[in-house]
Amino acid sequence: MEIHSKTEAQGRADRIKAFRGELAALLQEGAVNLSDDQHSAIARYHERLLAGLSASYDIDVDRRDAQLSLGMKIASFLGALGLAASCFFLFYQFWGRIPTVVQVVLLVGAPGFGLFATGYVNWREKTGYFAKLLGMVCLSCFVLNLMMLGQIFNINPSPNAFLIWAVFALILAYAADARLLLAAGIISLAAFISARAGTWGGCYWLHFGERPENFFPAAAILFSASFFSPRRFSGFAVIYRVFALLLLFLPILVLANWGRISYLHLTHDSIEVIYQSAGFLLSALAIWLGIVRGWPEVVNTGNVFFVIFLYTKLYQWWWEWMPKYLFFLVIGLTAILMLFVFKRLRNGVSGNREKEGRV
Repeated sequence: MEIHSKTEAQGRADRIKAFRGELAALLQEGAVNLSDDQHSAIARYHERLLAGLSASYDIDVDRRDAQLSLGMKIASFLGALGLAASCFFLFYQFWGRIPTVVQVVLLVGAPGFGLFATGYVNWREKTGYFAKLLGMVCLSCFVLNLMMLGQIFNINPSPNAFLIWAVFALILAYAADARLLLAAGIISLAAFISARAGTWGGCYWLHFGERPENFFPAAAILFSASFFSPRRFSGFAVIYRVFALLLLFLPILVLANWGRISYLHLTHDSIEVIYQSAGFLLSALAIWLGIVRGWPEVVNTGNVFFVIFLYTKLYQWWWEWMPKYLFFLVIGLTAILMLFVFKRLRNGVSGNREKEGRV
């Protein structure tokens, strides 16, 4: 089995650990009988495999490694926040005393140096924690530097800044294999696309959030990008899909309750009905697509928004006139009904899996 990313390597190590536990139980219960040579051969193979995966991808072989990795991730994140804040206040403390030429040189050169340092550290240090830390500090400095350059040269605000931040964040994310940097790049890219959609719709770009439909093109582009994310970058495709679904369902949820802010030239009630129906349909479609493609994050996101759309609609229908005890009884019965539906879906998926196994 070919390994392409740290996530796949960690998954293989977890399966080996589970196999060892199950094999020990089977041997103890007498379900299988392995000779000492066979048992030793399996153990030696797994030890060599785990050693190779640990050397190549720095995976967590046991529970102690996993606990230490969690601590290192938290320390890396807090260190990045501290260093970024330090750079911010350092700039504002001494910035007025520095000549303009030196300011421009610092602002232009700092991001390039940070990008080079991030790539170098990522190449030299296999765990990637220091590279991720440097990457987040570098992105913070880049955002700050671009804003200060705009102040120095009195440049008018533009949505193109979001695009520049997005490109730089994505470069850092792929250089350091950092999902937090990828999320920052996705947010900046979504803001740029949505602002451009707002200007095409006739509004000033700073007001793009007043029309939720402006986020739909960004959702479509991000979901399409998930199909082109290389496998060796752990979890990147998942982040693309989750952000795409959030940019789709959150605007639909807003429009389903406040139709007056829509681009559609219809009555407010008609717009709300359209988006309520779209919310139910698309969330159900997301659940189905996630089950078919094996995307648990899509299934979970679709489930969450389907429940939100359902309960919002129940509130609009019955809260004003129905006794409160009866309203919450309906909510409870609806939840029980959904449990039965999800159970049937799960049993159907398990049945199909058993048929494929027999074939």
